[in-house]
Amino acid sequence: MSDDRTLKIAEITSLIKEILEGSFPNVTLEGEISNARPSSAGHLYFTLKDETSAISAVMFKGRARLLPFAPTDGLLVRATGNISVYEARGTYQIIVEKMSLAGEGDILRMLEERKRKLAAEGLFDEGKKRPIPAIPSRVAVITSPTGAAIRDILQVIGRRNPGIDVTILPAPVQGSEAAPALVRQIETANRYNLADVIVIGRGGGSLEDLLPFSDEALVRAIASSRIPTVSAVGHEIDWSLCDLAADLRAPTPSAAAELVAPRADDLATRANGAKETLVTEMENRLERARLLLDAFSPESLEMRFRRIEQPFLLRFDDVKEALIRDTLDRVRETKHRVSILGEIISGANPRALLKRGYAVVRDRETGRVIRSASDTAVGRSIEIVPENGLILASVEECQDEKNRGKA
Repeated sequence: MSDDRTLKIAEITSLIKEILEGSFPNVTLEGEISNARPSSAGHLYFTLKDETSAISAVMFKGRARLLPFAPTDGLLVRATGNISVYEARGTYQIIVEKMSLAGEGDILRMLEERKRKLAAEGLFDEGKKRPIPAIPSRVAVITSPTGAAIRDILQVIGRRNPGIDVTILPAPVQGSEAAPALVRQIETANRYNLADVIVIGRGGGSLEDLLPFSDEALVRAIASSRIPTVSAVGHEIDWSLCDLAADLRAPTPSAAAELVAPRADDLATRANGAKETLVTEMENRLERARLLLDAFSPESLEMRFRRIEQPFLLRFDDVKEALIRDTLDRVRETKHRVSILGEIISGANPRALLKRGYAVVRDRETGRVIRSASDTAVGRSIEIVPENGLILASVEECQDEKNRGKA
């Protein structure tokens, strides 16, 4: 090949493909799985990396389903396959034919050690977790202001309950600056009491991407937060130590928004249900009260009295005729007395007195009943209350018992 010949991209890529694939037909690599992402077709795409380098890898469905373990980020594995060049992108990768565990990755070991340490201090105790407010009015969201997570959270809360105020506390969610920034925002939310509940999290990512959410300082900040916290880190299969320290773990940011934002129409339904329950309970109690009062009505009392009296009446039938006559005389006498007493009581009824032409006289200003001429004075306004209506009058003259005779 002459030095002045210009090659096409496809030609140089084809040459590289031929050299690489011919030189490395069957290699075994040891590295840590990162950014594992199964496809909907069943293929497994991931990255193999060591301390300084990384290589893309793919394991097709037929081979992937035979694996005796679930390939997750952080696992240290041995992968055997062929080096291949993807000409359309000009990249190379290893097509893995078989793969076995080589031991836990450094990241997972570090996280397990940190998890055991913090658990021993009681930071993950279930007894310390507080309930999330059922109807929060303010929600603070700590995440990247430009990521998909904040868009999902705002969309879900806006759809379910637009009356909730959302405060966004921006922070990077990966890299060395992420954990300190997340800690500062947790402290800010608590210092200024910005919310009823805090949602902290981000969208999915590799194990390395999620490391800030397993930072020891952040875990301690979440555990000591006075405001209840919801951890929403990554997708459902992802995990972080924040999930263990938070009061509640949500599988995704969208799920976290659903947990903290009850649907407005659901709340209305619950309120109406509570109203109906309350009304029904009040009606039931009033009905029970009416039934109890009915038991003390004259008719009911008379019936109860008759039930008590009946056995004695039966016994009276067996008593000598003289005793019966004596008893009847006594009953008649008693009824007569009762009748007389009834007439006396009826005669003492103020309403009966009014019917006979009497009236009640009261001082109009004080409302006191005037029983004597000395209880009022000339010029005082008085009220005369007959059986029906009200008569207003003014006192023109007052005479006591002695003077009235002279007049």
